[in-house]
Amino acid sequence: MCSQLLRGEQPAGDRRHLPSRDPDPGLCAAGRGRRPLHQPHCLHLRGAAPGRGGGGPERRPGGLPAHRHEPAPGGAPPDGRPGRVPFVPVRGVTMDECVLCAQAFGRRLAEELGVPVYLYGEAAQTAGRRALPAIRAGEYEALPDKLKQAEWAPDFGPSSFVPRWGATATGARKFLIAFNVNLLGTREQAHRIALNIREQGRGRDQPGRLKKVQGIGWYLDEKNLAQVSTNLLDFEVTALHTVYEETCREAQELSVAVVGSQLVGLVPLKALLDAAAFYCERENLFILEEEHRVRLVVNRLGLDSLSPFNPKERIIEYLVPDGGPEPSLADQPLRAFVREVGARSAAPGGGSVAAASAALGAALASMAGLMTYGRRQFEHLDATVRRLVPPFHAAAAALTELVDADARAFRAYLEATKLPKSTEEERDRRAAALQEGLRQAVAVPLALADTVASLWPALQELARCGNLACRSDLQVAAKALETGVFGAYFNVLINLKDITDDVFKDQTRQHIARLLQDAKTQAALVLDHLEARQE
Repeated sequence: MCSQLLRGEQPAGDRRHLPSRDPDPGLCAAGRGRRPLHQPHCLHLRGAAPGRGGGGPERRPGGLPAHRHEPAPGGAPPDGRPGRVPFVPVRGVTMDECVLCAQAFGRRLAEELGVPVYLYGEAAQTAGRRALPAIRAGEYEALPDKLKQAEWAPDFGPSSFVPRWGATATGARKFLIAFNVNLLGTREQAHRIALNIREQGRGRDQPGRLKKVQGIGWYLDEKNLAQVSTNLLDFEVTALHTVYEETCREAQELSVAVVGSQLVGLVPLKALLDAAAFYCERENLFILEEEHRVRLVVNRLGLDSLSPFNPKERIIEYLVPDGGPEPSLADQPLRAFVREVGARSAAPGGGSVAAASAALGAALASMAGLMTYGRRQFEHLDATVRRLVPPFHAAAAALTELVDADARAFRAYLEATKLPKSTEEERDRRAAALQEGLRQAVAVPLALADTVASLWPALQELARCGNLACRSDLQVAAKALETGVFGAYFNVLINLKDITDDVFKDQTRQHIARLLQDAKTQAALVLDHLEARQE
C-alpha cells in the first residue's frame, strides 16, 4: 500500500503562488478549498512520505516572493506565501512519519529561504507551541517583537524579522474539517450559537459543549445567509453530525431556520460514514452500499445547499490511490486478473486466489440475504436478514483487500532477499527483514481464515431460513469460503517453515489447523441444512 499524506493550507491573497498544475511528479493537487474572501484559501497536496517514492518535502521551496508583504485585514497575508503547512496522515502513513516530514520541510524551508519556521501540533518541541493560535498570537504585526523574545525563537531559521515573508508554521496533526452550518438568521444569532457549542465557549469560566471544535458566526453576503463556521480539530472526538445536530438544536431554541451546511475543502470518508451510521441507527435504515451512505449524509446535512457536492472530488480517499506503484489486482477486470494469475510470475498466487474465493463466497451469502429481504413472502424475516447481511457485506470488502495484501506481502519478502549481506551488520539487517516479511506473509492468510470463521454462524442461520431460490448460491458460498480457508492454511504453513521463532510457529500452526477443521465442519453443516429444506 502506498503511504499517502495530505499537506498544505495556503493563506488567502492574490493566489500568484498557488500552483496551477501539479508542482512535482511526487505531488499533485488533491483539492483547493473554495472559501469566502475573508477566510484563508486552502490548497491540498497529496504525495508519498519521503523514502516511499514521493516528492514530499524534498521539493525545493523556490524563491521568496518578489514583492513586499503588507498585512491584510484579519491577519491573512495577501502574497500567497505558506502561512501554515500541516502534514496530515491519510492512508498507510503514521503520525510519527508526518512529524518527520514537517521537521524536514521546516528545516529545508528555513535553510534555503532564510525565514523563521515554527513547529506546531504533534511536531511541536514544547507544549506551549502545540496549539497554532499560540504561535499566531498577535499575527504579522506582533511578529517583529515576538522574534526578539527568547521563548519565541523559531525552531528553524533566523530570529530576525523578514518583512517579505513573516513566518511559517509547519506541523503534523489529524485531519481538520472546516464545516459551516447555514442559517436564515443574523450574524449575531450565528455567533451566539457558535459560542455555545465551541470548546472555548465564551471564555475560561463559560466553556462550550463540544470538545475539539472551534467556532465563529458570520454573515455570508454573497449567499444572503448567516453561518455557524466551525473547525473540527478531531472528528473522532466530536463528529460532523454532532456539530450539525447541536447547531440545529440551538437554532430551534432561537426560532432560526437551518438550511443545510457546507464543507470547505476535503473531508475524510470515515467522517461521512460515521454520520451515515448515526442517521441509519436513528431512523432505523438498512443501507449497505458506501455510495448510498454518502448520499444519505449529503441529504441529511444539506451539503449541496450552496453548491453541488461531488464525493469523487471532495472525499480525500477517493482522490488518493489505494496502493503503491503496482496496479491493484482487485480493481482489474476479471479476465485480466485470471490472466495475471496464470502468468509466469510467483505473485499473484495461491494466497490471492484464496482471498478472492473467500470474498466471492461472502458476496454470494450477502446476495442470498438480499434476495430474501424486502419480499412480501419473507416479510417476517426482514429483521433477521437486516442482522445477517451486514457481516457478509463487510467481509466481502475486507477479503477483497487481502487479494492485493497477499501479493504485496510476497513482494516485500522478495525485496528482503535482495538486501546486501557483505558485513555482519548487513546480514543481521537482512535476516530481520526476512523474518518480518515471513510474519507478514503469514498474517495475511491468517486474517483471511479468521474473517471466514466469523461468518459461519450467520451462514448457518441464513441456510435455515433464506430464500430457497438461492439454495445453489448458498451452497457455492459455503464451498468458496471453505476453499479460501484451505488456501490460507497451506499459505500459512509454507511461510511458517522458515520462521525462527518456534513458539510463534507452534501457536500459529495450531490456530490455522483449528480454523481449517472448523471450516470443513461448518461448510458441511450448511450443505446439510440446505439439503434438508423442502421447496
